[in-house]
Amino acid sequence: MDDYRLTLLSELEKKIEETKSLLNEPEMSELATQELTELEKQKNDLEKSINNSSPVEESDDSIDYRNVILQVSGAAGGDEAKLWGEELLRMYARFSEKEGFKVEAIDEGVIKISGKNIFGKLKFEAGVHRVQRIPTTEKRGRIHTSTATISILPELEDIDLHISPDEIEFEAFRAGGHGGQNVNKVSTAVRIKHIPSGIVVTCSMERSQVQNREIAMELLRAKLWEQKIEKQQSEYASLKSTQVGRGMRAEKIRTYNFPQDRLTDHRINTSWHNLPSILEGNLEEIIKTMHESQTESVSQET
Repeated sequence: MDDYRLTLLSELEKKIEETKSLLNEPEMSELATQELTELEKQKNDLEKSINNSSPVEESDDSIDYRNVILQVSGAAGGDEAKLWGEELLRMYARFSEKEGFKVEAIDEGVIKISGKNIFGKLKFEAGVHRVQRIPTTEKRGRIHTSTATISILPELEDIDLHISPDEIEFEAFRAGGHGGQNVNKVSTAVRIKHIPSGIVVTCSMERSQVQNREIAMELLRAKLWEQKIEKQQSEYASLKSTQVGRGMRAEKIRTYNFPQDRLTDHRINTSWHNLPSILEGNLEEIIKTMHESQTESVSQET
């Protein structure tokens, strides 16, 4: 049985008993009732998860089968880095759609990709992607080097990684950008800060504050999971080749050299050509080669 889930179940039962003791206090009874409803739901979901577990499921790496939260951040290179990040986001969205996965925008530079085994497919894509090309704004024809960082995170449920309500600060604000006058009249966008870690996430894509809050909590759980894995690398050997296993966000994993029409993956010292096709989402061969190489590497080390 999963020790973490049993520990979480015990913590939830203690929290339920503590909350019940507040029901008799007039000033706290309403809040306590709401909290109790949420805690009981979490307990029921967790008990179902435990009861439905089979030996096969427990031995599988279920993280590979999770949906993905993909985040792109422009790094070195100013405006060109931002443009490069947008192109990479479009590339992965195109690839996912071609594979039959569902792609949804969560926030600026962040998308959610839903489908079976999508985290398993994309987990080796995380890291720093470098581009070498002549920007459209370059007057003298000089080649510039810019970078963007890709984070690949699994979508987690509350039973996977529980966040206590007293650990977060919630703020609603008015969404900016396009969409007409009504967009800015109501505070539907949300910002959530996780107090213990200092992680801050935002979401403003949906018209409903409730929906934005749910999405922001998904993103926060994913980021906390990433942080947890970084601290416990030795317990997650199967993921050590991803960004959470080797600090890949700080590493240059690929270079896209436009003058030579070549993409090179520095981890396996392999190159591919036809960058226009690759940027249209034709990543099947690249992803397959990466998986074969990483699987072989893990087998040799074990």
